[in-house]
Amino acid sequence: MTTRTTTYAALLRGINVGGSRKLPMADLRTLMEGLGHLGVRTHLQSGQAVFTATRGDEDTLAAELAAAVEERFGFPVDILVRDHAYLRAVADACPYPAAELEPRQLHVTYFSAPVDDSRFTGLDRAVFLPEEFTLGDRALYLYAPEGLGRSKLAETLAKPRHTKGLTATTRNWNTVVKLVEMTTTP
Repeated sequence: MTTRTTTYAALLRGINVGGSRKLPMADLRTLMEGLGHLGVRTHLQSGQAVFTATRGDEDTLAAELAAAVEERFGFPVDILVRDHAYLRAVADACPYPAAELEPRQLHVTYFSAPVDDSRFTGLDRAVFLPEEFTLGDRALYLYAPEGLGRSKLAETLAKPRHTKGLTATTRNWNTVVKLVEMTTTP
């Protein structure tokens, strides 16, 4: 009998930013291996880890990892876990011409649950042009020609009225593509 394994990416929100909530990636890898995950690899210092698991679903794995991070490092971290098929589907469904854009111009915000247009009622999208966003499956695609740091739309979308009750974490297009590559099983 063979054990079914699935490759996932864990997306940690708000770590190693601005000198606070330090979480060394080597320590994160060790922690995840201690939870029984295999093939643990990290990408950058901003909170992405790829791993293989033989049990659990995305929500269970995220909750388990969040509890272990808080116990080990002493601060809570919101974590989303997504499998390769989902990450690939998000990349494939991008409504913007990713190949023609600089990676800093295109971002994906991953959400813990589906999001519909009702969260954005009253938001005058024309005010933010040429910046724009499109909703996907538990994801929001953001086109910000001047980058995320200068984006007034990104600032507005991050307000609690748009994200209330959700875990949301944003990645630039390079990271979106890299996570698809890293979760591809050989």
